[in-house]
Amino acid sequence: MLRNTRRAGLLACAILLTACASQSATQEPTPVQDQSVTPLPSPPPPPPPSPLMAQEMGRSRAAIGGVIGNYAQTAPQPMPGDVDRENYEDVDVNPIHMVAEDPVSTFSIDVDSASYANTRRFLNEGRLPPQDAVRTEELINYFRYDYPLPQSREQPFSTSVTVTPSPWAEGRQLVHIGLQGYNIVPRERPPLNLTLLLDVSGSMGEANKLPLVIQSMRMLVEQLNARDHVSIVVYAGAAGAVLAPTAGNERGRIIAALENLHAGGSTAGGEGLRLAYSLAEQNFDRNGVNRVIIATDGDFNVGINNPEELEDFVERKRDTGVYLSVLGFGSGNYNDALMQTLAQNGNGNAAYIDTINEARRVLHDEMASNMFTIANDVKIQVEFNPARVAEYRLIGYETRMLNREDFNNDRVDAGEIGAGHAVTAIYEIVPVGGATFNDPLRYQREGAAPSTASELAFLRIRYKLPGQDRSRLIERPITQSDFVANINQAPESTRWAAAVAGYGQLLRHDQFLRTGYSYDDVIRLAQSARGTDEFGWRAEFLQLARSAQSAAALPTAQNAQPGGRR
Repeated sequence: MLRNTRRAGLLACAILLTACASQSATQEPTPVQDQSVTPLPSPPPPPPPSPLMAQEMGRSRAAIGGVIGNYAQTAPQPMPGDVDRENYEDVDVNPIHMVAEDPVSTFSIDVDSASYANTRRFLNEGRLPPQDAVRTEELINYFRYDYPLPQSREQPFSTSVTVTPSPWAEGRQLVHIGLQGYNIVPRERPPLNLTLLLDVSGSMGEANKLPLVIQSMRMLVEQLNARDHVSIVVYAGAAGAVLAPTAGNERGRIIAALENLHAGGSTAGGEGLRLAYSLAEQNFDRNGVNRVIIATDGDFNVGINNPEELEDFVERKRDTGVYLSVLGFGSGNYNDALMQTLAQNGNGNAAYIDTINEARRVLHDEMASNMFTIANDVKIQVEFNPARVAEYRLIGYETRMLNREDFNNDRVDAGEIGAGHAVTAIYEIVPVGGATFNDPLRYQREGAAPSTASELAFLRIRYKLPGQDRSRLIERPITQSDFVANINQAPESTRWAAAVAGYGQLLRHDQFLRTGYSYDDVIRLAQSARGTDEFGWRAEFLQLARSAQSAAALPTAQNAQPGGRR
């Protein structure tokens, strides 16, 4: 059925393009031609393009014109049917570390939420997600937490720590670290210079792809004002600019450009990235936020499609001051691994949009967090005291680990925090004298000095303010005063984060979970920490945990690509 739907879509596209070609014989050519764009219904004329934009448009016109000719002369080829070509990076969970050998843990923060929504998509289909689709820290950081607010913008986030018994392993403890960024007042927010990079290739023709992209972008446009500007770039077999920089209050013009997009062709995503960054740089606003937003299923198959080349490209571009947002859509050929590469290396954030409700969360309810960065290159380092802690492991953040020496190196890239964002990290520790996974060493250092003997660990956080190259440092000890004797007495934020962490580990079949720990345990702990739940996100989580419990008896979704990697 899917194959027939795609064939019909391609036939319709070919008919439409042939008609457009016939009409163009008697009319003046439009400034930009693209196989995915039909003429606008008499919108106001765009402003004259800059020299750079004119050059890019000329290249796009020639390339896309060739694609249109091919469509008119070639019958549509069969598309793959039910073949699952989704791609996830193969990642093992973080190991157990002995404090006597390796007392320091260093990682980059992660505020992405793509894994949570993608995991929900699988569960709503009645099946468990592939293990590598589950990034536990993204599940935890999907939610808002009641952490204390920072005092000023000079130190853009506060820190809070709670140590509590582990709910899934007797004798172990959780160290819960929370960071809360300050929020911005809407009237004080800087202007946005947005370049929307939209995938209109043939793979985007399904209802949960390009149509949902257009709905999502409309939701974003409705929040813009006259100080903001929007450009639109599309890519299929070639890339082209379809909307020059347009003031955010000209919503009709922007929405008309969006609603004239249609899917068809291959996927020159790399070329689209080049053009989007070129336009963003050409129209750079030194007093605003400059951001490229790419919406795609990640299936780049024409031009630059090597992940390493794309990684190098976005790494170079992050020095221009242009941020990147990556929005994933659809299923069947969703390339999660590539999306993560783009987001992590381009000063970016990543989300997966499976429903219009998720689009509302990302582009409306959490717009400030996802658009306005308050701290760059945020790194966390924890040094554990061997006199108090025997072993530790970091739950999640497997793709964000850094070397110890990276912490003080301001040239090493790390994650960004947006306005109002909360970041949560959880370590599981084994106190000295507890049941460890490893045998103790025969030859160890002497105990800690009396002045630090009461400390479990020492927390360090590095960050840069936007526009600055030199990092700042926050430090604090983690002591017995942070300990709560019973998890049921722990703060609501700690209990909720622990419940979500247990859920993520169950989905990944984490070998460090106690045998017998179940989704029922997750649900009980989460029920005690629902709080006000303004948007219903926590209520939905409880339902997803129940769905996972039902799906646990079914086969896990497989990533059916060569090599069988999940």
